[in-house]
Amino acid sequence: KFSLSILQLMLNLYCIILTLEWFWKNYQFVLVLYFTIEEINRDSHLLPNISLGFNVCNAFASDQFTLWSTLLWLSENIEALPNYNCQTNSKSIAVISGTKSAFSAEIGTLLELYRIPQVNVTYGPFHPMLSDRDQFPSLYQMAPKDSFLAHAMISLLLHFGWTWVALFVSDDMKGEQFLWDLKAEMIKNGICMAFTEKLSAPKTMYGSSDITFMSRIRVSSANVHILYGETDSLITMDVAAEFFLTTGKVWIMTRKWDIVVYEMNHMLHSFHGSFSFSHHKGEIPGFRHFLKRVNPSQYPGDFYFSKLWLHAFQCSPVGSLCGKIGVCPPNSSLEFMPGNIDIMTISDSSYFIYNAVYAIAHVLHQMLLEKIEMGSSGHTDKPRMLPWEVNKETNYMAHYDIENTVNFPAGLGLMVKVGEIFSKTPHDQVLIINDKIIEWPIGFTENSQSVCSQSCLPGFRKIPQEGRPICCFTCGFCPERHISNQTDADHCFQCSIYEYPNSERTHCIPKVVIFLAFEDSLGMTLACIALCFSVITVVVLVFFMKHKDTPIVKANNRNLSYILLISLFFTCILQQITFGLVFTVAVSTVLAKTITVILSFKIMKPGRTMRWLLVSGAVNSVIPICTLIQLIFCGIWLATSPPFIDTDAHSEHGHIIILCNKGSLTAFYCVLGYLGSLALASFTVAFLARNLPDTFNEAKFLTFSMLVFCSVWVTFLPVYHSTKGKVMVAVEVFSILTSSAGLLCCIFVPKCYIIIMRPDKNCLKNFKNRKCSRGKKTF
Repeated sequence: KFSLSILQLMLNLYCIILTLEWFWKNYQFVLVLYFTIEEINRDSHLLPNISLGFNVCNAFASDQFTLWSTLLWLSENIEALPNYNCQTNSKSIAVISGTKSAFSAEIGTLLELYRIPQVNVTYGPFHPMLSDRDQFPSLYQMAPKDSFLAHAMISLLLHFGWTWVALFVSDDMKGEQFLWDLKAEMIKNGICMAFTEKLSAPKTMYGSSDITFMSRIRVSSANVHILYGETDSLITMDVAAEFFLTTGKVWIMTRKWDIVVYEMNHMLHSFHGSFSFSHHKGEIPGFRHFLKRVNPSQYPGDFYFSKLWLHAFQCSPVGSLCGKIGVCPPNSSLEFMPGNIDIMTISDSSYFIYNAVYAIAHVLHQMLLEKIEMGSSGHTDKPRMLPWEVNKETNYMAHYDIENTVNFPAGLGLMVKVGEIFSKTPHDQVLIINDKIIEWPIGFTENSQSVCSQSCLPGFRKIPQEGRPICCFTCGFCPERHISNQTDADHCFQCSIYEYPNSERTHCIPKVVIFLAFEDSLGMTLACIALCFSVITVVVLVFFMKHKDTPIVKANNRNLSYILLISLFFTCILQQITFGLVFTVAVSTVLAKTITVILSFKIMKPGRTMRWLLVSGAVNSVIPICTLIQLIFCGIWLATSPPFIDTDAHSEHGHIIILCNKGSLTAFYCVLGYLGSLALASFTVAFLARNLPDTFNEAKFLTFSMLVFCSVWVTFLPVYHSTKGKVMVAVEVFSILTSSAGLLCCIFVPKCYIIIMRPDKNCLKNFKNRKCSRGKKTF
């Protein structure tokens, strides 16, 4: 308890010192009032023949003194008596109040209570409560609204990539409104609050509030803090920053208060390198020159001016009655004030006071001109300003200067303008900032971050952490076929079917278009095989035509052999529908040949009908009939869903395969099934004729050819469905070539062997002897 009491005593003493320093800095408000009144009185075009005067009442930064000063003014400085008014004949036409909204509200309420026709113009920060025309019909605020301030601060955060911030606001209605506006902007821009602390004003004039919340700053991962509030609340933060040093943190605040820095800590001060937002203000022409030459002797009635001179220079002004302290040199000037009392830099409030006085002067000038135009004298009665007359002069423009606090030894603090932001509409803002001249806090650099989680690199996406703000997340690698090409992507988007992601999942790469081309090794091999088989087929056809009159060619039904060979030739080079038709011709030809063999050897005593079938070649009608049925299937296929050129972008990674789509799979399998049925029928018939006489009997060869054919296509179905892309096409082509080669080799190679190698067997005598011997053995 003893240590806490000592700390509280130290804080109270520091608050007293801080309040006094803040008081002397704000004396610039009085000086700018002197300057503006004198400038207007010297202007022959503004209020000619009329001199403006003023009364200055000190509020001592206290609500009690504000009420006391107002009552004292109402009683004409006799005594502060409630319910007493001697201002009925006063020449005052307006009241300029500040620096806190509470002061303006108290003065405005008191003036309305007494029904005094003054216009109250406040130069303090804008407060929505003071805009209530029912409660304060004659009160006007010179400061623009702070509705754009939250958006301006968010723009600065986004510029540096800070998404994890702590917020300190005053515990009042204005702080609540700013907190509401800032949260709305944060949600829209993906920025989160680490924590929020509400600052209460000290209960006494020089008291200090609880500052134990400063321990949260040290343990927080947020490196950026936003500070907003009235002067009383912010003094608490300044006290806390003095006794609880926090380095490596950036503060963003409004310049409605000043920071007192002492020689011992200067750059280690918690607010060194902070950013301040202040309403954009122009220069006051001649004011700096006025500050350089003004001295207390020019305003002998101002006791506080002499006190400021004594406090700053430790000497008495010229003409002072104080003999114990030496007289200040003649060249003493406000320009040489100590660094912790910066009067030469124009503050927001001083600029608003300057504008407020000029606004009142111009309104008064316009009123007098209107009275003169109406024929009355402009000096007979005290002019009364109406609320609407002042309201015409108000102009709100969202324009902020961004200043950087730089502290130096000997308590010198400098506010350096590093940027500005302005906007005419909420969606049309411009941020200008010079990063090179920014002075960063100790332990903080331009590249430092204030984030809850480290950024997710391209190729990753953010995965929110349950129960935590949206700024806290983990990074997950984009799934297959998805990419993200920006940092902190919320989602990965899918590549098109014609693209595939790179290994880092950062961009999509166009797939390479491929197909079973002749240039490929596989395509070239299959093409060569097909060409070889076609050439062999043509050679066999020519060879058979050359030896068409030999017994072995005649016995094998040369016309059917020609048809079979031609079908095999076209089968080698055509696909699908044409393949189905020509292979049907080939298989039906084999079936016709097999039937012919059976009719020739099985029927020993043929009747006229059988003889007619053999002699007339009616068996050959099997070919067109079977082909016609297949043609019907193909016609239905073409009419419903014909084959077409298609692309396959899924079978092979990074490739788009151009292939021939079957169209209707049902029609395709009907054609294939019908072809298989013919092959099975041919195999069955050939198998039944396997034991017939050997000479020139091709029943066994037909059986083997159909066995090869059926084996190939039975194997084809599972292999075809288990492959993709070019391999699937190659399997289909290989099956066609293999089955065609089976027919060619099993049926025609033995015949060619006899014709070429064993011409002695290719005679009618040998054929008859073989037939008779086999006939005796069998029958």
